[in-house]
Amino acid sequence: MPQQAWSSKRERQYEHIEEGLLERGTPEKKAKEIAARTVNKERARSGEAKQKSRTSTDDISSGRRGGLRSHRGAGGRTKAQLYQEARKKNISGRSTMTKSELEKAVGRG
Repeated sequence: MPQQAWSSKRERQYEHIEEGLLERGTPEKKAKEIAARTVNKERARSGEAKQKSRTSTDDISSGRRGGLRSHRGAGGRTKAQLYQEARKKNISGRSTMTKSELEKAVGRG
């Protein structure tokens, strides 16, 4: 366990994520990093962490995001995320755009 502040629930969550990544062939160092980041994000979302970023609390949960994208690998940003970015950039016609059109409009970066 990388951090002492984690509860036993978060420890189990970390181990579960790490084991799943290792089973899929992810290098150990990367698996540990992804697992720790995921647990820390969930802690921030539930109010357990002292510090949290806006993306940790505003973005969809890690589990939901993984479930949405599991069928097609790394799918990038969701249509809703692209739409919000287009809204911030004041791109006209965004409400009728498809996901690929939104990607082109806001840029893939």
